[in-house]
Amino acid sequence: MSLHKKNRKVQGSNFVDYVKIHCRSGKGGAGSAHLRTEKFVPRGGPDGGDGGRGGHVILRGNEQMWTLLHLKYRKHVAAGDGQNGSKQTSTGKDGQDVILDVPLGTVARDPETGEALFEITEHGEKQVLLKGGRGGLGNAHFKTSTNQTPRYAQPGEEGSESWKVLELKILADVGLVGFPNAGKSTLLSVISAAKPEIANYAFTTLVPNLGMVYYRGDRSFVMADIPGIIEGASEGKGLGLTFLRHIERNAALLFMVPCDADDIAEEYHILLRELEKYNPELMDKRRMLAITKADMLDEELKTEIQAVLPEGVQTLFISSVAQQGITELKDELWKLINE
Repeated sequence: MSLHKKNRKVQGSNFVDYVKIHCRSGKGGAGSAHLRTEKFVPRGGPDGGDGGRGGHVILRGNEQMWTLLHLKYRKHVAAGDGQNGSKQTSTGKDGQDVILDVPLGTVARDPETGEALFEITEHGEKQVLLKGGRGGLGNAHFKTSTNQTPRYAQPGEEGSESWKVLELKILADVGLVGFPNAGKSTLLSVISAAKPEIANYAFTTLVPNLGMVYYRGDRSFVMADIPGIIEGASEGKGLGLTFLRHIERNAALLFMVPCDADDIAEEYHILLRELEKYNPELMDKRRMLAITKADMLDEELKTEIQAVLPEGVQTLFISSVAQQGITELKDELWKLINE
């Protein structure tokens, strides 16, 4: 697949997992310096109210959403300004908040430092991405025994503006981990109703594909086919960091190495090392190893391969095309994610 075709496919995809947006929060309203002037109160005291706060920019979790596509072309987001305070200690109205619905697993980051500000993980959860300016205090707050009629009030605090990065981490029960052409897309198409693009070239999968795997009656779990790793992915090579963040939210990882690999154990350890370099906490996730394309093997070859398999990880031989070992794989994955 040519680079031009790949880029065209990514640009035309409805799956968007990274956006950069410019946010502006609202300015706080000014406090009022009003003095009471009533017919029979010639020396009315200060009765200026506070200004309303400026509007916030807020992210809200929405479990019905799976992509950041709706924010891809909304580059500028501005909240409303707070209204000024007025007489009779009336507080100005708060500026209108802007609420952006995002999928669960959305992480907000500072684009300069890369620091994660927060992650949205629950439906309905709200987090303030950019705070509005505080409203100024009215002169009623500044009355003292020595200054009965203060003629001043606070101005409203300016809002702020900055760029923010939103990244989406896919939430799935099982994440598929392997080099390009390890058979991940084929397995997902066989084991679930998902229809990922499948072809015999590297990086057929350019965006994560999700599939619902139905298991023994009314049970089910979600499997994610994530773009293939190459050595150096943790440094951003290939699709690099584009896919690695999606693995962080998977409950369990299914490593996939084809049976005709030059060194199955070494391929597994390269995959493991890339994940560890990216985030050492990924080593705590439950994992399993599937040796794919096993329909090419007879029992003698399987025995030879078993002798050189990596230790410390449960291993299964499967063939998605020939439907070999698929039921057993589902059984073991179900146990793995429900331990």
